[in-house]
Amino acid sequence: MRKNKTFHMVYLALLVAFAVALHTVEAALPLPVPVPGARLGLANIITLITLVLYCWRSALTVAVLRSVVGSLITGAFLGFGFYLSLAGAVASSLAMALVFPFYLRGKITLVSVSLAGAVVFNIVQLALAATLVQNIILFRGYLPFLLILSVPTGIFTGLLAHQLLKATTHIDLRLTAGAKRIPALRQGRR
Repeated sequence: MRKNKTFHMVYLALLVAFAVALHTVEAALPLPVPVPGARLGLANIITLITLVLYCWRSALTVAVLRSVVGSLITGAFLGFGFYLSLAGAVASSLAMALVFPFYLRGKITLVSVSLAGAVVFNIVQLALAATLVQNIILFRGYLPFLLILSVPTGIFTGLLAHQLLKATTHIDLRLTAGAKRIPALRQGRR
């Protein structure tokens, strides 16, 4: 029992490290998008993989630690962007956790789970920004653009997470056990 818990903590630490690395790289990339705060959501790939392999609590842990450690590395800790990132990451993880049972039943794909997270991330982040600057016009003005941008980023994140899960299921028994549990990985669906 203790050995399994140790393995879980080690894997979780590795997933957090991967998420922080992606978060940091993405923060350094200039995006040619005219909407402030728009990002690809690369670190959400790791959150989604954690949700598939473990549980929603582990995915939430990865998302929160990624936001905190990533903001410490990029110098944004306790700044405006940190609070937006943290709120979006928490809400996105919870939204993906809510629709994840439908994925387990084979009703939706991993891309759909990712899309739910991307949409909720943008809505929560924009609502918090509008609240903090006390300007509701900010919410109404940017919401359509961010929702449109969340579709390709959510699809990209979901597809990449699916491919990474498929590619790594043979590496470890714990990962293989997760693949047996999930019908979409067995059938090769997205």
